Amino acid sequence: MGRVFAYLPKNDEYCARILYIFIVMKRTTAITVSLLSILCVACGPKNKQNSTDLQATTASASATDSIYPVYAQGFEVKYLPNHVRLVDLRDPQNESSNTFHYALVPRGTKSEGIPSDYTVIETPVRSAICMTSLQLSNFIKLEACDKVVGITSTRHLFNKEMNERLKSGKTAKIGIEGNFDNEVIMSVNPDVIFISPFKRGGYDTMREIGIPLVPHLGYKEMTPLGQAEWIKFIGLFIGQEEEANEKFAAIEKHYNDLKQLAADVKKRPVVFSGEIRGGNWYAVGGKSFLAELFRDAGADYFLKDDPRSGGVTLDFETVYSQAESADYWRIVNSYDGTFSYDALKSLDPRYADFRAFRDKGVIYCNMREQPFYESMPMEPEVVLEDLIHAFHPNLLPDYQPKYYARLQ
Repeated sequence: MGRVFAYLPKNDEYCARILYIFIVMKRTTAITVSLLSILCVACGPKNKQNSTDLQATTASASATDSIYPVYAQGFEVKYLPNHVRLVDLRDPQNESSNTFHYALVPRGTKSEGIPSDYTVIETPVRSAICMTSLQLSNFIKLEACDKVVGITSTRHLFNKEMNERLKSGKTAKIGIEGNFDNEVIMSVNPDVIFISPFKRGGYDTMREIGIPLVPHLGYKEMTPLGQAEWIKFIGLFIGQEEEANEKFAAIEKHYNDLKQLAADVKKRPVVFSGEIRGGNWYAVGGKSFLAELFRDAGADYFLKDDPRSGGVTLDFETVYSQAESADYWRIVNSYDGTFSYDALKSLDPRYADFRAFRDKGVIYCNMREQPFYESMPMEPEVVLEDLIHAFHPNLLPDYQPKYYARLQ
């Protein structure tokens, strides 16, 4: 939010925030009138110039379809006349990374006054290809699966509508990163292709097709709400800004209410994550999305002091030295059958030496049974509730977990 109002005088920034809050949250008429009254009193122009500046800066904020990211660090939006939106994208984990520029122009509107380094895309986008489950989760949450004409992997795809679209041919499988089927892509001819530019890639040949490639960097966000807020990004493209704002506002409120519930717990258990694969233990740093989630759930991640936000590769001995006495162990995998402590031990007998194993403190999600990747990104509040229930069951005694549960 701070970036949105960075150019307003201090008093005007306060006023614009009030206006934005009542627009997005859509409270009752009485509250709306009260807020407007406060706004009129508190925001009386200090001078004519300031009044004019405030009017120009917040003009687009007077509509419920305006998008202003609050938690997401990877995209920013600026508004021009005629509802032209300038969207800037950058890697949330690397401030010095390349910035991508897009100008979203209402279909049929002349694109005037747009900087030359912005790629123009007509909106609303009528069809799109999704390269990741995170991107697809945004469309699912917005009930806009009818706009998804192509996806990559269908592994662990649970959504009924998307499976029906694949079966009927309305949505096509376009291959995987590094091995895309350009003929299929040309046949579905989407308005835009959402990509993950910092992954394996293979986009050079796709650029020759002439369809705009737009990075979706939600997977690089370092907070659960930051990742979920990319629903607003997709809303910008498909003309569902109002729905995106409303859905995110509900997610945000529920998440922050739960975060507050766990904020004052007397004991913060220690939790570690991952498994050993190919001789290496893959974890994430202390500034990561997962570490933030554990912290908000009232627990301490075993690498909480690690300054990295991305992946961390460790050996078994290093993990054991730091996590042997941890209270909980979070595991996500795809297991064919009923996963159990015996099954876990069969993967590596050394697992049984962890206290979390001995004390039955494993928190588990089987991706074969739960829509982890296609739904979880847009339900951080549900994931948080799962974890609070696992770490502090007394806070949510009657709760039934959806994704994570104590391994039996």
